[in-house]
Amino acid sequence: MRKSLRVVTAGTLAALLAATTAAPALAAANPVQASLDVLTTQDGVPGAAAVVQDGHRTRVTRSGTGDVATGKPFPRNGSFRAGSVTKTFVATVLLQLAGEGRVRLDAPVSRYLPGLLPDERITVRQVLQHTSGVPDYLQEFDLGHPEALRHRGAEPAELVALALKHPALFPPGTSWSYSNTNYIVAGMIAEKVTGHALAAEIAHRITGPLGLHDTYLPRRGDEKLPSPHAVGYFPLGGELVDFSDFDATIAGAAGGLVSTPADLDRFYGALLGGRLLRPAELAEMRRTVPADLGIPGARYGLGLGSIPVSCGVLWGHEGGIIGFTNFAGVGPADRRVSVVLNENPTPAETNPHLLAAIDAAACS
Repeated sequence: MRKSLRVVTAGTLAALLAATTAAPALAAANPVQASLDVLTTQDGVPGAAAVVQDGHRTRVTRSGTGDVATGKPFPRNGSFRAGSVTKTFVATVLLQLAGEGRVRLDAPVSRYLPGLLPDERITVRQVLQHTSGVPDYLQEFDLGHPEALRHRGAEPAELVALALKHPALFPPGTSWSYSNTNYIVAGMIAEKVTGHALAAEIAHRITGPLGLHDTYLPRRGDEKLPSPHAVGYFPLGGELVDFSDFDATIAGAAGGLVSTPADLDRFYGALLGGRLLRPAELAEMRRTVPADLGIPGARYGLGLGSIPVSCGVLWGHEGGIIGFTNFAGVGPADRRVSVVLNENPTPAETNPHLLAAIDAAACS
C-alpha cells in the first residue's frame, strides 16, 4: 500500500493531458465519473478507470486516455501492473499454508529460512503485518533514473541483502512501518515450504481455481505487458516516459503482479467472501493494527488493509509501481472496487483525489 514503486511526489506535470470524454451533465450525475475527471483534467493524470462489481452487475467508468500519443481510450478491462496488491496474494498463500499446518504465523522466520535475517525474533506474522522492523530495500534504488531499472530485474535474496545494508527500524513487534522487504521474505518462505516457485503457487492456489486468466506473477526477463493495456507512464523532466514494459522482478513478491480490474474485483470478492481461506485464517488476515498510510483510521492486517469510506469500511490494498497506480478491494454490501491510473509516480495532489474516487466507487 505505501512505498512500493508507488505513489510519491513528482512535482507538477508540464503536460496536461486529454480532457474527459464524458459530457459535463453526465459527470455531474455520476460521482465516479466526476472523481475520475478530477484526476485526469485537474491533476494531469493521463487516464483513469474504475471497475465496480455490485452483485452480478459490472460498471465501468473511464476518463482521459490510455495512450497520449494516439488518444486511444483507457481500456475497459486492460492489463496493468498491480504493484503492492501483490501482497494480498502472497499473504493468502501463506495463510493457506498456515491452515494446512505447514507454516506457523508466530514461528520465527528462521525456522523456514535459517540465517536470512539477523534478528531471529522476527516472526512470520510480523513480516506479513509490517511490524518486523526490517528496512525497505527500495531505498537502494534511484527512482529518479528509472531507465537504470527497466531491465535490471533481481532475485529475492539479492533484494533482502540490499535491505540489510541498513539498520533495523525498531525491535520486532514494537511498531509498524511499511517495508517491501517483508513480502520478499514472505515469498521466499512460500517457496521454501512448498518447493515450488511463488508464481506457480499463486496460479495453483488462487488464479487457477478462481479463473483469473489475466493475473500472474512475471518471472525474470518477462518484461512485456499483455495487450490490451493502457500505456503506463513515468513523468520525467516534463515528459511522460512509456514504462509499460520492464522487468518487474525488482518488485517480485512485494509488487510484481500483472492483473486486470475485473480479475482483482473477483479475487477480493472471493477472498473476503471466504472462498480462499478458512474462517480462522481469514480472521487472522483481518486482525489489524493502526497503520501510517496517510489516511486517518487506516489499519493493516496480514497483507490486507482497511480504510474508512463515507459508507463504512473498505478492505483491500493500494498498489503502485512505475507506470501504474491502483486500489482494489471490497466495500460495504460486498461491492468490489478497482480504480486504476496509468501513471506512477503521481503529483502529490493526486492522493486525496484518488481516495475520493475510491470512495465514490465504493459508496455511490
